[in-house]
Amino acid sequence: MGLKELFEKRLLVKIPIDKNKIVGSIKTSDIKIEEAKKLFQDEYFNQVIVSAYTSMFHAARAMLYKDGVQEKSHYAVYFYLTEKYRDEISKSLLISFDNYREQRHNALYGFEYHAKEEEAENIIKDAEDFLDKIKEILN
Repeated sequence: MGLKELFEKRLLVKIPIDKNKIVGSIKTSDIKIEEAKKLFQDEYFNQVIVSAYTSMFHAARAMLYKDGVQEKSHYAVYFYLTEKYRDEISKSLLISFDNYREQRHNALYGFEYHAKEEEAENIIKDAEDFLDKIKEILN
């Protein structure tokens, strides 16, 4: 499925550019990464996955808002970034973003998923790197 199809299926929708949404998404991303760090200290590793991914999601969302796009699907956000920003955001960060999307789903809805300390530590680092890259692009 390409970008055209995502727009046709309304998983991505054109909206007016709203700087408040961009700023709000970055602020939420900052808050979620700090929450992930606190959860890590308390060894709530599944919740670290959820909070750190949410940080990445909101950072990614800021990029869509910059372009006047609203998402209706987490996958659509990932796909949009890989199509529009593959030259600015490293392939490894984009792949990590997609992998963490799946881990977050498992952490929230799975019965057997138990994140390990190393996974939680890695997602925090990647989420920080991702947010830094998004801020760099936005500035």
